Amino acid sequence: MADSDMIKLYSGRILELTADIPHTDRLANPDATVRKRSPLCGSSVTVDLGVEDGHVARFGQDVKACALGQASAAVVGHAILGCTRAQIETARDQLRDMLKSDGDVPDAPFDGFEVLTPARDYKNRHASILLAIEAAAEAFAEAEESACA
Repeated sequence: MADSDMIKLYSGRILELTADIPHTDRLANPDATVRKRSPLCGSSVTVDLGVEDGHVARFGQDVKACALGQASAAVVGHAILGCTRAQIETARDQLRDMLKSDGDVPDAPFDGFEVLTPARDYKNRHASILLAIEAAAEAFAEAEESACA
C-alpha cells in the first residue's frame, strides 16, 4: 500500500473514532456474548448484549482490532442502543454490501459507516471492519433464542 493510499484510508475521522469507542466495559450479566476474530489480521471483538422488549437495552464490547476495526466498533457502539434485531442485521448486510459490492452506506442509525467507504478497495481489511456488527447480530439472535428456551 502506497503512503498516499494509507493516508486516504486512515483519515482523521477514522482515527478520531478509534479514540472514541463507546461501551468498552463488558456487561456483568449479558443475555448473550459473542466473540469474533479475523484470522487474516488477528483482530477480535467481543460483544455483550442485553435485550429488552425486542431492543438493545445494554451493550458492552471489548475491541482488540486494527484502526479500521476499532472505527467500525465505535460506529456500532454509538448507534446500537435501542435498535432491533432487524436493524442490526440490515446494517450488517448493508455494510458487507458497501464493502464488497460498492453498495450504499447503511441506513441510519448506522450511517456512520460511511467513514469506512475508502476501505472498499482493501479486501484484506473487510473482515476486521465487519467484526463488531457481525458479533452484535449474532449476539442478538442468541439472546432471543435463549429467551425462548
